[in-house]
Amino acid sequence: MKLEEKFEDRESLVERSQPCLHDMLQANGKPRANGKAEVYEKQEANGKSDTLKKCLNVYTWQEIQRHNKETDQWLVIDRKIYNVTDWASKHPGGHRVLNHYAGEDATDAFRAMHLNLSVVELYLKPLLIGELSPEEPSQEKNKNPQLVKDFRELRKTLETMDMFRANQGFFFLHLAQILILEVLAWLILRHFGSGWTVTIFISFLLTVSQAQSSFLQHDIGHLTLFKKSKWNHLMHKFVMCHLKGLSANWWNYRHFQHHVKPNIYPKDPDIDVGPLFLIGDTQPVKYGKKKIKYIDYEKQHLYFYMVALPFLMPVYFNLQSIQVMYLRKYWADIAWVTSFYIRYFITFGPFYGIFGTILLIHLVKLIESPWIAYVTQMSHIPMKMSREENHDWLSTQIVATCNIEQSFFNDWFTGHLNFQIEHHLFPTMPRHNYHKVAPLVKSLCAKHGLQYINKPILKAFGDIVRSLKKSAALWMDAYYE
Repeated sequence: MKLEEKFEDRESLVERSQPCLHDMLQANGKPRANGKAEVYEKQEANGKSDTLKKCLNVYTWQEIQRHNKETDQWLVIDRKIYNVTDWASKHPGGHRVLNHYAGEDATDAFRAMHLNLSVVELYLKPLLIGELSPEEPSQEKNKNPQLVKDFRELRKTLETMDMFRANQGFFFLHLAQILILEVLAWLILRHFGSGWTVTIFISFLLTVSQAQSSFLQHDIGHLTLFKKSKWNHLMHKFVMCHLKGLSANWWNYRHFQHHVKPNIYPKDPDIDVGPLFLIGDTQPVKYGKKKIKYIDYEKQHLYFYMVALPFLMPVYFNLQSIQVMYLRKYWADIAWVTSFYIRYFITFGPFYGIFGTILLIHLVKLIESPWIAYVTQMSHIPMKMSREENHDWLSTQIVATCNIEQSFFNDWFTGHLNFQIEHHLFPTMPRHNYHKVAPLVKSLCAKHGLQYINKPILKAFGDIVRSLKKSAALWMDAYYE
């Protein structure tokens, strides 16, 4: 039996067991006291015989919000309630992403992070346990329903405009750029030898190749290249594991958490940088009041230059990738990453030997590191950081991200992450369409009084350091009071 047939069978079974909502209602239209219906109704479909259909349970937001623990996780998607507690460990995007939305409306996050909703919904059907009570709003009462409605209408408009369709030629040109730079580095070595001048020059060529690989794997990790997820996953292994030497699974599980809850403690792993750095407004005060001083935080903006910039890629990301691959036994990723080192030894080993090739790999990562650190941090560190406030999807992303002015260089240098706002709102959208949707997003933000920040790239770089200084000052005030 084919997979699609299995899903159809499963769907029919689920449909036969799903309850109807109106049987739970009394004559006055309100739900029964126990939230369940003990009656059944007969239905006719396509001229077939009557079938019995059990009624769904109905719940209030107050009841749903109690199920927000790792051992008890309910999600609301399009007013349907799903118990994902047991499914979380099998979730392809990692269990923590689901836990971050436990007890909340996850409709917009669900739509944003998945490519083929019809396929994903087949997995959801067996997890369905009920619906929101009819008098309950479609999202939590603290959220602005008009804002939520307007954002969803914007997404439908963009889907109609075909803004989620990738121009594959665009991405394969970027892949060609990466491969050409690597081939060029080898040809230069073969023709001119491995002297210091040549080594430094090819290191910069390989750095550009690696940085652009980072941006390309980021695109593919978000399923933007192909219509089918399986081809995106395979291509992601090739780019992230084979071309960069890092685990694709490690990156996805970490990065998806950042996307669904950006700049939110403790859900976003990208702001979990203590005790080396204190960022935002709350963490420095917390450390200061507790008289915690692991290092001299007054000088953390200097540590950023000396530690974060050069060692993000060769040390922090590299070691974390290896650790996660080993501990979680990601054998496919281990094999792909091994092929990265084999390729480098075959390509550059004849010129530098094994030890020299290892040094070359880490030299390239060392040069690449400031590039990636600046691009990834300039749109988030200066923005608001807080604990969970359970805002709507648009507000959550807008307050935690900012854009960088567009230019041909900025687009290329940042891998189009200068459109961080649009990327966070629509992660599966191909980056070559960000500039087309930006005016519509900006207009929506203006309508609802949300600040849409767009700044020059050099100011964005400087804002990282200014933000670190501000956080250090907060720590000092709390520490010495």
